[in-house]
Amino acid sequence: MHTLISAADLAALLVVGPAPRILDVRWKLGGPPGRAEFRRGHLPGAVYVDLDSELAGHGEAADGRHPLPASADLEAAARGWGLNDGDTVVVYDDLGNMSAARAWWLLRHAGVRDVRLLDGGLAAWRAAELPVVEGEEPVPAGSVSLTLGVLPVLDADAAAALAQDGVLLDARAAERFRGDTEPIDPRAGHIPGAVSAPTGGNLDAEGRFLPAAQLRARFEALGVHGQVFAGTRGPGYDVGVYCGSGVTAAHEAVALTLAGFTPAVYPGSWSQWSNLPDRPVATGDAPGGASARA
Repeated sequence: MHTLISAADLAALLVVGPAPRILDVRWKLGGPPGRAEFRRGHLPGAVYVDLDSELAGHGEAADGRHPLPASADLEAAARGWGLNDGDTVVVYDDLGNMSAARAWWLLRHAGVRDVRLLDGGLAAWRAAELPVVEGEEPVPAGSVSLTLGVLPVLDADAAAALAQDGVLLDARAAERFRGDTEPIDPRAGHIPGAVSAPTGGNLDAEGRFLPAAQLRARFEALGVHGQVFAGTRGPGYDVGVYCGSGVTAAHEAVALTLAGFTPAVYPGSWSQWSNLPDRPVATGDAPGGASARA
């Protein structure tokens, strides 16, 4: 199954068909909302997807900032994007696929078999001098059926155990991992035993994913070696990953998939962990940190 698609290959599909359903998932922490940018210019046929309202649920702080949506809610949103069973879906953004990866992972987790990321995102499309269109057109409703549960998922207990017994990667920036700064969540630091692996290390200077061999070498250097853990939800997995709120963790999951691993994602991520007062927090560079505190 393909994970990435180039701008040239997508452009060819739009000409010769069958045309995929294209989703524009522009989103940035703190805004501004991506819909205005979408209306100023997007890929032909693309539909805007709101990450906060359509790719996440809404609950208590202890659930995290972007908990998984209910299957029924995701299905209703996807039908609004015009998705039908059997569709090929291409997702993109303007941030190195840091936000689009959430749609890639979530749709695969819900049973959509053919979901691809536009490698390099909107920047790659523009660099190839391919057309963009303005405005926003209504989309005929689709009839896709979605049920979450295909991919391995970690809760806080499983993430804690994996950090001690396997490899749990922290996809946030290194300074947040160390606990030097925390711009949004209530406590600074990382899950004890986790390994720092910022998502920026997955991309080249043009915002495209590194070749699979380079990605595999990167993750093997961080201790990922294909040890299979039993999945309590979904299949077994080789490695786990979390981030601030479960968004860029999906980007790391893409990179791990390209590298040949089966990743499990902790959707609650640091935004959940740091809101659970009984969970310890580690600081410093080393896995587990130089200190841990309740």
